[in-house]
Amino acid sequence: MRKVYASAEAAIHDIEDGAVLMLGGFGLCGIPENSISALVKKGVKGLTCISNNAGVDDFGIGLMLQGRQVKKMISSYVGENAEFERQLLSGELEVELIPQGTLAERCRAAGAGIPAFYTPAGVGTEVAEGKEIRVFNGKTYLMEYAFDADFAIVKAWKGDKHGNLIFKDTARNFNPMMAMAGKVTIAEVEELVEAGELNPNDIHVPGVYVHRIVQGSDYEKRIEQRTVRKKGE
Repeated sequence: MRKVYASAEAAIHDIEDGAVLMLGGFGLCGIPENSISALVKKGVKGLTCISNNAGVDDFGIGLMLQGRQVKKMISSYVGENAEFERQLLSGELEVELIPQGTLAERCRAAGAGIPAFYTPAGVGTEVAEGKEIRVFNGKTYLMEYAFDADFAIVKAWKGDKHGNLIFKDTARNFNPMMAMAGKVTIAEVEELVEAGELNPNDIHVPGVYVHRIVQGSDYEKRIEQRTVRKKGE
């Protein structure tokens, strides 16, 4: 099966209104910049986005929020995006806030074919509302379902034409588990090489999980908050 696409626009061509998307990254680290830009350009609406957070006001998923493309965000953090906060508080945006570890496990479970699991995270809080509660060995747990996403969109450092992916440093974050969890996984990479050029021992996500791959370009790799010491300290 041919996996290489000429552009991010081509790779996301069949994402339509109302789709459920997983978007890799943590803050602005390792986000699929090109694919997000393509989604903004396409103008799809009514999206449910699963991501650790929603970027910042003028970058990442924040651009999709500005365009009112997102109907629901499933996240664990909202602190760096004023527009996200505004839409949440005004009732314009449906938001499901869940513990970060639960977010990660719901991704992992989807990729592993596990429909649901029990966790103590969130017991006794609003997170537990409406969820099944069980007691195991005297400890209370709540049941969480694996995610059911139409597309997973991730960003890797290197990839080959079979879809094998390598992530660099902290940009690895949510990307590998999301890559394994989507019905259709789209990967954009900084460097696309021929099949066989990657050391098998270095591969983080095997190509069997990746349906489409595209050579990315013009990455900004913004930093949310740059903190430096004062001159002379």
